[in-house]
Amino acid sequence: QVQLVESGGGLVQAGGSLRLSCAVSGLTFSYYAMGWFRQTPEKAREFVASISWRGLNTYYEDSVKGRFTVSRDNAKNTVYLQMDRVTPEDTAVYFCAAQHFGSGSLHAGSYTYWGQGTQVTVSS
Repeated sequence: QVQLVESGGGLVQAGGSLRLSCAVSGLTFSYYAMGWFRQTPEKAREFVASISWRGLNTYYEDSVKGRFTVSRDNAKNTVYLQMDRVTPEDTAVYFCAAQHFGSGSLHAGSYTYWGQGTQVTVSS
């Protein structure tokens, strides 16, 4: 069965850094674009970043551009989200998702498989 398992979340001070990982199994990872989304109790799930299945293209939500970096390691079947200069507004549950032969859509509905999420809390 397909599994996406996020890790690396936790509590970090504003201005600090965190690296999220998403380990994928049960599918041919290199054939999938990977996305990161986040959700809070007050907001619907929103796009954060994505990387195309070949890793040639990356996309970012405007508020994280220049602070977050998405990358993938096909040898490890893992996608990463490096989060730098975090702010309290980045506090959310972060989810990774997989899109078959995708370009890295900004739309959650384009993704077939999802992880369970990892909590990121940024203190001020």
